[in-house]
Amino acid sequence: MADVIEVGAARGDAPPPAAGTARRGASARRTGRLTPYLFLAPYLVLFGVFGLLPILLGVWLSVHQWDFQLPNRPFVGLDNYQELFSSDSAVYGDWWQSVRATAIFTVFSVPLLVAVPLGLALLLNRSFPGRTFFRAVYFAPYVLGVAVIGLLWRFLLDANLGLVNRLLGAVGLPSDTPWVTDVPWAWVSLVGVTVWWTSGFNAVIYLAGLQDIPAELYEAAKVDGASAWERFRHVTLPGLRPVLLFVITTTVLASANVFGQSFLITQGAPGTETRTVVWFIVEEGLRDNDAGRAAAMSIVFALMLAVVSIANFRLFRYRED
Repeated sequence: MADVIEVGAARGDAPPPAAGTARRGASARRTGRLTPYLFLAPYLVLFGVFGLLPILLGVWLSVHQWDFQLPNRPFVGLDNYQELFSSDSAVYGDWWQSVRATAIFTVFSVPLLVAVPLGLALLLNRSFPGRTFFRAVYFAPYVLGVAVIGLLWRFLLDANLGLVNRLLGAVGLPSDTPWVTDVPWAWVSLVGVTVWWTSGFNAVIYLAGLQDIPAELYEAAKVDGASAWERFRHVTLPGLRPVLLFVITTTVLASANVFGQSFLITQGAPGTETRTVVWFIVEEGLRDNDAGRAAAMSIVFALMLAVVSIANFRLFRYRED
């Protein structure tokens, strides 16, 4: 054996590692493979408890007649789902009315919540005195809770005592507009308040994206004689494409999940015209004690939003290709 080691040393070969060194190396490799999962473990635990478990519980509730006041919760299979698509069921009309109300709000609010913050971000991205102050001013409403926003604008938009109608009357405009009790004014109120309230958040996201676009691209476009619109179209928009995808997706999801504004400002008026899906699910599950049917509505609604989100991602991927 000594002769073998001496021959290996004469050739410049390293001596074979000791058994303990090999074991320590194997243990270090295993630890290295486990390290990423150890860092992910806290998030995975939180996601499992507060994300995955509620989803599984919702699916379980949706296939049962789950009334909190009854001792037994019988298994009903897909009956709760069938009622949402059967025109002779008790909830069919109210369910699709709430879907319609949510769709109306989403269709009118999302374009404004995408375009208005982009315009604000373009203005606030310029250098001018007081820029930091104005950035804070436009973002400030977003830090207020929906309860504060709802009650404030419910008072301001009141047809009889509201400050909005009084100001309109003072300048010679109609002073009896039913902002919260009739359509289309109720939709104007809900969309307008939401745009005023949440535009600051999207504007901040846009600002971060604008600051990541290299200034050299704008300088090169100017040298080539590109106008301001051409620079916006060929430099700004392509540079903001990932940010636009994020903003559009999150805005669609947030608008589709609207609840507090309609609950506090219009209170569903006129009738149930502005009662949204989330509000109807809350009523069905907590007021009428039918958690099974409410869970089925939640899952169907989540699938609708998933389809919209996937379509949005595919659209932007197609444009990028």
